[in-house]
Amino acid sequence: MPPLSLYIHIPWCIKKCPYCDFNSHAIKTDTPEAAYIDALLIDLAADVQRYAINRPIHSIFIGGGTPSLFAPESFARLLDGIAQQLTLQENLEITLEANPSTFESHKFAEYRALGINRLSIGIQTFNDALLTKLGRVHSAGEAQRAAEIAHQAGFENFNIDLMFGLPDDNFDSLDDVNLAISLQSSHISFYQLTLEPNTYFHKFPPQLPNDDHIFAMQQRCQQRLAEHGYQQYEVSAYSQPDKQCCHNLNYWQFGDYLGIGAGAHGKISHQHPQSITRSFKAKSPEQYLRSPHDNGGSETVAITELPLEFIMNNLRLKQGFTLENYQARTGLAIITLEPALSDCLKQGLIIQQNNYYRCSTKGWDFLDSILEKFIQTS
Repeated sequence: MPPLSLYIHIPWCIKKCPYCDFNSHAIKTDTPEAAYIDALLIDLAADVQRYAINRPIHSIFIGGGTPSLFAPESFARLLDGIAQQLTLQENLEITLEANPSTFESHKFAEYRALGINRLSIGIQTFNDALLTKLGRVHSAGEAQRAAEIAHQAGFENFNIDLMFGLPDDNFDSLDDVNLAISLQSSHISFYQLTLEPNTYFHKFPPQLPNDDHIFAMQQRCQQRLAEHGYQQYEVSAYSQPDKQCCHNLNYWQFGDYLGIGAGAHGKISHQHPQSITRSFKAKSPEQYLRSPHDNGGSETVAITELPLEFIMNNLRLKQGFTLENYQARTGLAIITLEPALSDCLKQGLIIQQNNYYRCSTKGWDFLDSILEKFIQTS
């Protein structure tokens, strides 16, 4: 059985950002913090029973929204309740997403004392004018202070989220990257601003730099990250040695995960081969709170969809995948990857090295074209 992780969704934030397509909701009244923790634990108990979970938890990721709006006392009760229901792997990674405007020294020191040992700080940029355009509620000064507080609170492992391709032709994202490096973050997520459907920016798109400018900027920033020891191990993830995000690696390697909270998704493999269930919870926080033990739904992934699902995740990784791992995670024979895999090898989009199949430099730039071939196979 693959490793099992736990994802916990906290759906509230101070303000909905115009580019955000996550299940997040701006706070209008007092957050029902205690009731939501109760609901999460009821939701978890239902999933543990439904899927007969008897495997240890490999990692926990608390995402949102803005989870750092919740008090340490709430997370103490949540983590204690989780430990009563599940076996936790020793020294497991527990990540908390945090907004710079919520950082207070004592609060984050308490988070760390609870066993939360990794932060993901949503900074996006250190440029005040661009932060305003992106609808962020923090300033550049607060962003830098957040990293300083993380260090003071004892977080040796934290991620900084940065965006490039922002709505300003004159802005150089290299300035952001240099500052993130100087703040000694162990991990940097560096991804392009995209105008996702059902967002304000999709309806009212800002003027973005042209593709050539964006690509050149990306390459310069990637080179700078490499010069400072940050290894790109996934499409948009860069880390210092041994500081990769274990939780996200489990996603990309087609591992399993329980998903609790409003709008959370899960993936569970069953004992017999080729049987994988994907679950989803009600997106509305109000609906979720009314019935946390009986909302959302699940579906079995069709066998014909498994090759694409596996490839779509694993080819995000620089390392790629092995055929043995494909068989173990899907229960399918290697032949089910054909003829798409052979076509990609012949065209130089995928290369084989030390038993791993991974994107070539060319393939990395045409990942969508690779996936299209496996859609046809499926």
